[in-house]
Amino acid sequence: MKCPFCSCADTQVVDSRVSEEGDTIRRRRRCTACDRRFTTYERVDLMMPAVVKRNGTRADFDPSKLHASMALALRKRPVSALALDAAVVRIQEKLLTSGKREVPSDHIGELVMAELRQLDQVAYVRFASVYRSFEDIREFVHTIDEFKGHDHGPR
Repeated sequence: MKCPFCSCADTQVVDSRVSEEGDTIRRRRRCTACDRRFTTYERVDLMMPAVVKRNGTRADFDPSKLHASMALALRKRPVSALALDAAVVRIQEKLLTSGKREVPSDHIGELVMAELRQLDQVAYVRFASVYRSFEDIREFVHTIDEFKGHDHGPR
């Protein structure tokens, strides 16, 4: 680690501590050249796959966009913020463990629909109506009939 004061590349770790959350390591370091001390933080840097949109453009995966779109579908529905956050985390984990460097936005949409199907049927239909660009009432009825075909029990 290069010293931020004198740019010497020779530094020593004096103390290391794991953060309370357990996701970072704080290291106190000492420069062997100027004897000044400084702190560095070490954390895991996971690379989410890039999103390939329908028009072929690529964008960085943004979990806040995912959260916002799901929150919009769940607006005024009896689903806790904790359940929404957990669903977003599950989707991110699926994307990370896929090992792919790029994923089509359609795949992310299907993952969102699968999570919403488990969380709330109304939110699922709301999201599906926008995601699949429903043109008329028949498409709503068809989506609702899909639920009738699957025994999900009361929600």
